Amino acid sequence: MNPSALLDALAQAVGHPHVHTHEDPRTDLSRWERDWRGRAHGRALAVVQPLSTAEVAAVVKVCAAHGASVVPQGGNTGLVLGSVPDASGQQVVLSTTRLNRVRELDPANRTLTVEAGCVLQTVQGVAREAGLLFPLSLAAEGSCTIGGNLATNAGGTQVLRYGNTRDLCLGLEAVSAEGEVWHGLSGLRKDNTGYDLRHLLIGSEGTLGIITAATLKLFDAPAAQVTAWATVPSLTAAVDLLGLAQRRLGAGLTGFEVMGQFALSLVHKHFAQLRVPAWADTPYAVLLELSDTESATHAQAQLEALLGQAIDAGCVSDAIVASNLAQAQGFWHVRESISLAQAEEGLNIKHDISLPISRIPAFCAETDARLTQALPGVRIVNFGHLGDGNLHYNVQAPSGVDAADFLNRHETEVNALVFAQVHAHGGSISAEHGIGGLKAHALPQYKDPLALAWMHRIKAALDPHQRLNPGRVLLADQRYTGTP
Repeated sequence: MNPSALLDALAQAVGHPHVHTHEDPRTDLSRWERDWRGRAHGRALAVVQPLSTAEVAAVVKVCAAHGASVVPQGGNTGLVLGSVPDASGQQVVLSTTRLNRVRELDPANRTLTVEAGCVLQTVQGVAREAGLLFPLSLAAEGSCTIGGNLATNAGGTQVLRYGNTRDLCLGLEAVSAEGEVWHGLSGLRKDNTGYDLRHLLIGSEGTLGIITAATLKLFDAPAAQVTAWATVPSLTAAVDLLGLAQRRLGAGLTGFEVMGQFALSLVHKHFAQLRVPAWADTPYAVLLELSDTESATHAQAQLEALLGQAIDAGCVSDAIVASNLAQAQGFWHVRESISLAQAEEGLNIKHDISLPISRIPAFCAETDARLTQALPGVRIVNFGHLGDGNLHYNVQAPSGVDAADFLNRHETEVNALVFAQVHAHGGSISAEHGIGGLKAHALPQYKDPLALAWMHRIKAALDPHQRLNPGRVLLADQRYTGTP
């Protein structure tokens, strides 16, 4: 590879001002090279910011001709090292931040077509202005992009009702490893004309193609949303409350989050201004959201009736129904601040796992015990989307122990223990964050061998020269090794 010739060709493809290198003293590439958590800091040959799908295709063709690999990057808010370059100084980061137009809003078809660099919050706002709803919602929505959401099949707080990002997408436009453009921006809800390439690319983390635009599903906005904060005596009680809420509220139940006491104590410690409600005397709290098609009065009555029945049944100790929008937003702000509070506490070992909901109490009881036995004093930050079986089961160093040193010495041990427990309980080691480079080495131990073989064959067919995001999801010559 001739770096100088490659950079000249990239400048011709997108314009010199949109090719950033370390040689330019005015440019700091660290925001593209360092992941959101500060776990890794790679070194890119260049960061390129195309303005159009045609420019994305041109960049990919240039990189292919010069033998350079491409790392697609949206808002760079991922948690599994899936969108930052390695340390070689040979990779080109393709940033989609300028690829951010809203192409079409079709209210009758309930669809919105946007480019991959559109920030999620912008997409939500466009839908809202049209009196509609794009329901994907997560803590990073002010900076994450639709392309990244699709590439990782992001989840968030309303999966219980609307599904993951995969379920919210009707069509894609994407660029192949050879620089060809697939025009698949269909707004059709039924199209049985062969393999569904859209679902193949969603969740592939930029390893099979680069998503440049998407046609998204929109929904009718609810007439009212009411939020409640409930304390529960155990995870078993939380699961019982979920079942009761699903029976009474049906599809109106759009959010059901669980938060452990230690997770909430970190928010109380680092963001005291948020006034965490009722956390000190309960092992878990639950956040419920009801979206109603009638009125706020009807929604309030439904939620209060549910919580009254739950208190009588013993699965809720106490409950607060938000009396206004500000209080509801305050509840959600507490939930969304747990990750930030944990970061303030120090580096930690994150797990984004999914389990059959019925198995969650047993998994947590067993895994808590095994971790505390192996590492006395370890602190477990357990929270997540109980309604769809997704926990963020994170591990913090014991109090007074250097967090970075603890992570360096114990991350492999902790991951092996947690992943083995997840596997034993029929779960998945990644629910919504993806595999990236952080979990790629572990995937063969927990993936069905034939499924893993098929994944390698698909990668070889669509990206035979390993140009697209190499080292993410699949590692070269990876094989199933069996559960440890």
